[in-house]
Amino acid sequence: MMTAEIINWKCKAPTRQTSDLTNSPYETPMPFVVFLLVIVAGFVLSLTDVGRAAADDVVIRPQPKPGALDNPLKGWCPYTNAGEIHQPYSMVFQYISWRELEPVEGEFRFEEWEKTWNIGRAKDKHVIFRVYVDYPSLPSGLPEWLLRAGVKVTAYSDHGGGHSPDYNDPRMVAGMERLILALGKRYNKHPRIAFVQLGLLGFWGEWHTWPQEHLYASPETERRIIDAYKASFPDKSLMVRYARGYAGEQPWMGFHDDMFPQDTDNGKDWSFLAGLRRAKRTENWKVAVVGGEMEPSKARHWVAERFDTTQTMLERSHFTWIGPYGPALERPTDATFRMRSEALVRRMGYDFQITELIHPAEMKTRQPATLVLKAANLGVAPFYYPWSVEWALLDSSGALVNLRKTDWDIRQWKPGACTENVTLTWDAPPGVYRLGLGIRDPWSDRPAIHFANDLPVVDGWTILSEIRMRP
Repeated sequence: MMTAEIINWKCKAPTRQTSDLTNSPYETPMPFVVFLLVIVAGFVLSLTDVGRAAADDVVIRPQPKPGALDNPLKGWCPYTNAGEIHQPYSMVFQYISWRELEPVEGEFRFEEWEKTWNIGRAKDKHVIFRVYVDYPSLPSGLPEWLLRAGVKVTAYSDHGGGHSPDYNDPRMVAGMERLILALGKRYNKHPRIAFVQLGLLGFWGEWHTWPQEHLYASPETERRIIDAYKASFPDKSLMVRYARGYAGEQPWMGFHDDMFPQDTDNGKDWSFLAGLRRAKRTENWKVAVVGGEMEPSKARHWVAERFDTTQTMLERSHFTWIGPYGPALERPTDATFRMRSEALVRRMGYDFQITELIHPAEMKTRQPATLVLKAANLGVAPFYYPWSVEWALLDSSGALVNLRKTDWDIRQWKPGACTENVTLTWDAPPGVYRLGLGIRDPWSDRPAIHFANDLPVVDGWTILSEIRMRP
């Protein structure tokens, strides 16, 4: 049986009942002084009935708990073809060459590519992707039909060698714009796609050809590629490598640092954050995602030996995810490595924790009732999509009886505290129900985000309290 503690006792009847959700999500002791008052009054009631008869509101304060390591759209985003993945993850990184996607002009092989998302380590994971044209040490990603059309390529030996195309050739630019348009039609509203990196230009699609700068695209080509992505992906958070030129003028743009944390803020004018500062884009993380790759093969160094620096760079850059290379690809050799890796994941991106819920002790069916939720984002960044926040009534078997959506925008749950309220009308038969909260992933079509609280979860719903419905 539920018990309740009555607070705010002054000269009148108590105004609220509260639960701290220690061992059970509903269980707290009743103060002795209230018990004596009840005895004197001559009531013969259960502890639960005393609290409810005397209180207007129930106040729930859930116990905290370390956040989940596989919450969607944050944390590790590893390669799927680089060996075993040793830590929980919710996303995978997919490189794809233009040649593979469009081997014949105007014919796109999206379905064939997507089949690779559903096997092995990629199965059931959200996807971040980047299309490349020139990946040093790998065969050229330039479609054969553009080579036959006369697009020039220049051989180079840096980084393992390759062939850099003429990014400014009008046929090349028109082809990239057409490809981006097709990608947007396919993936702009695709709920599995987490974030999109602009790619295409430069070595690895990283928007540079260092040290062969003369091989890189012109500012006009950069502008056309950025505008094409923005027009084709109005509903996705997009990322580009550098905040320079036209890219640095965009208040909606996200960025990726592919040498984290070594080059994130190393005091050099070419470092990742130095570029964001020059472009006045250090606040873009509030509306657009920031992430990127850890320095390849150096995860142990940055987690085991330079962890303070790694933490500092995470805080300054407001990273949401790390990949495709990162600590998850390294076999843990000791508890410290794993513990620090988990600390990074929890701090990355968002990490929602419920601090208080206030609701009426009893509700009448088909009558409006107000719920007030207080929460905190313990991470360094917001959530970047308007996923639906929903309340549910579940019966004792866990079956969904009623569902109500809110108009809450979790993109506004920035780091720190926030408060939301909603007035709901339930249509449920009289009885006692469990009250659940969920944030729905449109891809799985079920509540998917776990809160950093010690609370039971039923079919994705985080159970916060019990509610008695009256006729």
